[in-house]
Amino acid sequence: MAIKKKKGKWIVKLLKVVVIAYLLLILCQLIGDVYSRLSVTHNILVSEEWNLIIVNRWNELPEDYSVELTELSNGQKVDSRIYPYLQEMFDAARAEGVYPVVREGYRTEEEQQEILDEKIQIYINQGYSQSRAERTAKEWVALPGTSEHQLGIAVDINADKSKCSNEEVYAWLAENAYKYGFVLRYPMGKQEITGTSYEPWHYRYVGEEAALEIYEQGICLEEYYE
Repeated sequence: MAIKKKKGKWIVKLLKVVVIAYLLLILCQLIGDVYSRLSVTHNILVSEEWNLIIVNRWNELPEDYSVELTELSNGQKVDSRIYPYLQEMFDAARAEGVYPVVREGYRTEEEQQEILDEKIQIYINQGYSQSRAERTAKEWVALPGTSEHQLGIAVDINADKSKCSNEEVYAWLAENAYKYGFVLRYPMGKQEITGTSYEPWHYRYVGEEAALEIYEQGICLEEYYE
């Protein structure tokens, strides 16, 4: 009788080991699938077309990148090549009673570092540990060298609050920006691919052809390369 009980316990243990091994195998396959899918979008060759260069947390600003800037009326700067399209888009919005302004344009590497440091300090002041503050800040602020603002072809757009609301500007841009070659760079639900949380104010110039395709398919810039 004792032998049967021992044998029964041994069989139960064996079954547990088999089940655990099977679950681990499935988990490894899932991780492998996710890694494989992400590697397609995370490892992107530098485009020969200036308006399609990918810069994100996995793809740094090209070392030889340079830009000629145009200063806007509020002191912000953008790549001179996108200025006409940006102005045309803003004129169209204003004609419809929506008043956008560029809150952030081109940034130097030093300016990007300052913004990141300030964000980290804000979280520390809220009681976060240093490591948690850094981790949380990096969800919202890119590391120097990985920010599109250093390209000069990305802009954070808000409203002239004396004339309309941010929500009105965001809604207008979401429906019309592609007509002028701009796309919502960090759409909702794409953080796993872009590496950045949803930002309804951040638009990036890609050209009218690419913008139309990205808009119609509801994809992000990284997916455009697939």
